[in-house]
Amino acid sequence: MTDAAVLRAGMAAATPVAAEQVLAPRRRFPLLRKLLRHRSFMIGLVIVCLLVTAAIVGPWLTGLDPTAMRMRNRFKPPGPGLWFGADQFGRDVLTRVLHGARLSLFIGLSVALLSGGVGTMIGITAGYFRHLDAVLMRSMDALLAFPAILLAIGISAALGPQATSVIVALSVAYVPRTARITRASTLVIREMEYVEAARLSGASHVRMILRHILPNCMGPLVVQLTFVFAYAILAEAALSFLGIGPPPPAPSWGNIIAEGRDFSIEAWWIMLFPGVAISLAALGMNLLGDGLRDVLDPRLKVET
Repeated sequence: MTDAAVLRAGMAAATPVAAEQVLAPRRRFPLLRKLLRHRSFMIGLVIVCLLVTAAIVGPWLTGLDPTAMRMRNRFKPPGPGLWFGADQFGRDVLTRVLHGARLSLFIGLSVALLSGGVGTMIGITAGYFRHLDAVLMRSMDALLAFPAILLAIGISAALGPQATSVIVALSVAYVPRTARITRASTLVIREMEYVEAARLSGASHVRMILRHILPNCMGPLVVQLTFVFAYAILAEAALSFLGIGPPPPAPSWGNIIAEGRDFSIEAWWIMLFPGVAISLAALGMNLLGDGLRDVLDPRLKVET
């Protein structure tokens, strides 16, 4: 045997062991490593974390009541002591934007969780129990026939202007989208061999749904809910702007903008800063969703 053949044989024998030793630590938490390397995901995560931190800690840092009127500060422009300026009642816009972040983000999170929970149950039920598919999905198609914002406006107007009404209205509007995505995943997963093996082994429907169907639907579902979160924040601002969102004086980003629309020329800062906050929240959640989609969807080959 030549020296080259010996060398190749030695490398072939050593390579699996060396590769296993080198790659073993890298195989731990592969999903987390991919997410941390994904630029869009990390930018979105930073933006969302900053907004959440500002919503939690910010109101205590300013130490001001967002509803307290100080007429001597009326229409004061941004400057030291009033970094975001004051509105028509002399209220500190920075304090109101920080307090409004709590309500707006809470509404977005509540809509994502509620529409995700209800939509997941409907989608899995329709996809797994085929005899219920036509009834459930035709009902979802009927809701999808209406634009989401118009459906939310109608429900909010019927229930009255309050935060609970906005959450219910937007959840109903976004349930069909979540249900359709979950149903599509369920239709594929229920035909997999491991699901068929569980069925033949005598597993109950509840066990197969909770153990096999639901966990494998979480990838596309989580991605969809990040977009629903962003849509809900934008829709809440639209509803508040129309006067059917959370009523004043409790601040939300939408009703702060609505209160400042009559003073957009002489006091532009009243609308500017909550508008920037809404844009950042929507941008952050969309970047998070893009990153999750790129990493969780095996059909996408994206450099991260």
